[in-house]
Amino acid sequence: MTPTKLPTSKRMMAVDDDLNALDRDQLIAEVRKLRRGIRAHRDSSGHELCWHHPTLWGLLPDPTPPDIAVPPWPKFMRGCVAYRQSLEAEQHNAAVHDHEHDEPR
Repeated sequence: MTPTKLPTSKRMMAVDDDLNALDRDQLIAEVRKLRRGIRAHRDSSGHELCWHHPTLWGLLPDPTPPDIAVPPWPKFMRGCVAYRQSLEAEQHNAAVHDHEHDEPR
């Protein structure tokens, strides 16, 4: 029998069920940890900043700093290729999303 893939909303509920067992202080600690992670990505620069995610960063109460530094095109593209090669090595069984970035899903 093939396993049924749950819709995203159902998967998220199951994944987030662990939050029900946390008390107030634990929930606050979890929110702070998540915010630190989002800020660390948002405040990255150069090759550390792989993708621009203003929607994710917009979940934070503080504004996004306007000064993002990106490498020049040739260095940026070499970084993208290196990132994709690392995914191939580490996640060689990952599904392939064979669409251009601006194509509708």
